Amino acid sequence: MASTGRLGFRLSRQVTSTISPPIPRAYKWAGSFMSSPTRPLLDMSQGVPGIAPPQSLLDGLSKASKSPSACGYCPATGEVSLRVALTGEMKGVYGQYADISVDDIALTAGCNMAFVATVMSLADAGDEIILPVPWYFNHQMTLNMLGIKTVPLTTTAQDGFLPSPELAATLITPKTRAIALVTPNNPTGAVYPPSLIAAFASFAKTYNIALIVDETYRDFIIPGPPHALFSPLSASPNSLIENHPTQPWSWRENFIHLFSFSKSYCIPGHRLGAIVASPTFLSEVTTVLDCLQICPPRPIQIALTPLLHTFRPFILEHAKSIERRHSLFRTLLPSRWKIGAQGGFYAFVKHPFKGVNATEVSRRLAMEAGVITLPAEFFCQERMVARGDVGSLVATEIDADPDEDDMWIRFSVANVDDTQVQKVCERLAESEESFGWKLVSIPKGIEADKQLNK
Repeated sequence: MASTGRLGFRLSRQVTSTISPPIPRAYKWAGSFMSSPTRPLLDMSQGVPGIAPPQSLLDGLSKASKSPSACGYCPATGEVSLRVALTGEMKGVYGQYADISVDDIALTAGCNMAFVATVMSLADAGDEIILPVPWYFNHQMTLNMLGIKTVPLTTTAQDGFLPSPELAATLITPKTRAIALVTPNNPTGAVYPPSLIAAFASFAKTYNIALIVDETYRDFIIPGPPHALFSPLSASPNSLIENHPTQPWSWRENFIHLFSFSKSYCIPGHRLGAIVASPTFLSEVTTVLDCLQICPPRPIQIALTPLLHTFRPFILEHAKSIERRHSLFRTLLPSRWKIGAQGGFYAFVKHPFKGVNATEVSRRLAMEAGVITLPAEFFCQERMVARGDVGSLVATEIDADPDEDDMWIRFSVANVDDTQVQKVCERLAESEESFGWKLVSIPKGIEADKQLNK
C-alpha cells in the first residue's frame, strides 16, 4: 500500500484552501449501497450524455487516431479547419447575422480549460469576479486557486434562480474584472432569457468589465437562439431588437463566450472546448494556452472537422429527448419534492424533509436508496470556505436547522433513461417513509394537478 505519511515540502495555500472535488464525495457515499440486479444504483449526479456520439464520428476518430500526422502539434488555438467549421455552426445556432469569424475562436482542451485560460488572462490575484450563487463549483475552485476573489451574486427560487443585473450592480468595486454566467445553468437548470443576457451585456459595458457566458448547454434550448449578442443591431430583424443591449453594442469589446463540445456531441472524454472573443483578447489567451495545453487534442479535431455540419439533426433529437425526460421527471416526481428550475441537463429540486440539510438527504439517498445526487452545498460553499471546512463535507458539519437555500438538490436527467427516471422517483417516494424524518405538507391542488398530467 502506498504511504500516506507527511510530505517533506509545503503545499500551495491556494490549493489547500480550495474545496476538494465534490462529485467523488457523492460516489463515495454510493459505495455503501448494496446494489443488485433488481435494485441497481441509479446515477443522477454528473452531467454526462446518456448516449454515444454518432457512429460516423467514432469511425472518423478511429481513423484520425491511427494517422501519424495526428500525433504532432497543431496551433495553440486549435486546427484552423475546425475553427472555420465552428463559425458556420454558430451562425446556425445564433442566426445568419451573427458576426463571428475564424479569428474570434480559440479551441481548448475542454470548457474548464477555456474558463481557466479566460480568467487568467483577465484578472490578477486580489481581483474580483462575480458568480451567481449557486455556482458551478469548478469556476469557484479555479478562482480560489488563482487568488481571485469570488463575489457571490445571490439568486432565489422565487425568481427562478435567475440573477439580477440590479443586484449585481451593488457588488461592483474597483477590483471587479468580470461577471461569469452559465446558461442553461449548472446546477439549477435555469435558462436565462435573451433579454436578461442582453441586460447583463449592458451591465458589463456600463462598468467596463467582461461578460463571460459559459454556454456548454446552449444546444439544449428549444427553440433558440440563446441570445442575440453576436448580431449587430442594424442587421437584426425586429423580433430580436428587444434582445439587444440598451446601448451601442460591439460584442468583441465586452463579451466572452465559452463552449464545450462534450454535451452536444457526446464526447466528454475527448476534452474539447472553445473560447469565442475578440482577437485582441485571444492574443493574450494564446500565451496562457501555450503554457497550459500547448494545443488541444488533435484526433477529435480532425475527426469532427468534415462532419460538424452534419450533426445538427443528431443534436436536435438529443435535445428533444432530454426535454421529454425533463417532462417525465416533472410528472413522476413525488408531490412533496419541488422543482425550482429545470433545463439543460439538470433539475434543481427542493427536498421535503423539515429541518434537514440537503447534504444529509443526498448522503442517505446514495447510501440507502441507491440514488446519487448532488446537494446545494456543493454549489454554494462560501460558508464552508469562510469557516475553513474546505477539504471534506461530512454529516457532522450540517446545520441543525437549515434555511431554504440548504434544501436544494441537483438531479441530472441526461445520463438516465425513462425507466431509470421512474425508478428514481419511486425511491424518492419510498425515502419519505424509510428515512423517518418529518415531512412538509403537500400544497393544496398539487396532487390533483399531478394526477391530471399523468
